[in-house]
Amino acid sequence: MKKYLAEMFGTMVLVLMGCGVAVSLNCTSDCSAVANAATVIGTALAFGLAVVAMAYTIGGISGCHINPAITFGAWLSKRIGTKDAVLYIVFQVIGAILGSLLLYLLTSNSSLEGTGANDLQSGVTTLGGLLAEIIFTCVFVLVVLGSTCTTNGATNKFAGLAIGLSLVLVHLVCIRYTGTSVNPARSIGPALFQGGTALSNLWIFIVGPFVGAALAAIIWTIIGDCKCCCKKENK
Repeated sequence: MKKYLAEMFGTMVLVLMGCGVAVSLNCTSDCSAVANAATVIGTALAFGLAVVAMAYTIGGISGCHINPAITFGAWLSKRIGTKDAVLYIVFQVIGAILGSLLLYLLTSNSSLEGTGANDLQSGVTTLGGLLAEIIFTCVFVLVVLGSTCTTNGATNKFAGLAIGLSLVLVHLVCIRYTGTSVNPARSIGPALFQGGTALSNLWIFIVGPFVGAALAAIIWTIIGDCKCCCKKENK
């Protein structure tokens, strides 16, 4: 049970901190203008730093997925059993909702608005947004699969840093298209409180990341070379 609670807590922190910075820096609507460069960079760093912090906090407990797309990719790669995968995703979504609730309580009692929900940015079509989520989730999950897998089964102490920095990079590119999800739980929580088009377009941020994760698992199966640490946990 501890690992499920760890996933819930980690996802809650990710949403609260990442989306919280997005709200504070006003990177919650159209982030396409050059004038918004600082807000985009700040938001990207916030999500990346949150992942790094949680990786070294709960990584030894649950592996610190805090993202259904990562869990799905790990399941397809036979690194995690079906029971754990399902419960990880359930607790990740619960954590995201709790993080969004805390953020909503903060913003509703201040001059700030929104919960940092994902949505299509100005000029971006539904297909464009879906492709962005698929492509960048694939890249991100591939980094996770690669950095957490070694041929001798040893732990990569720098995996958390590599994953966090890759998330920063993904945000820097993808915010202009969708606000960057690459994480269904991160999108579900904020959308429930923000409503509007963030809720009606939510399917993009669920389907896209799962498809991207599946592609990453396929790619890693082809190019990966790890035998000791990728054994399925039959739980």
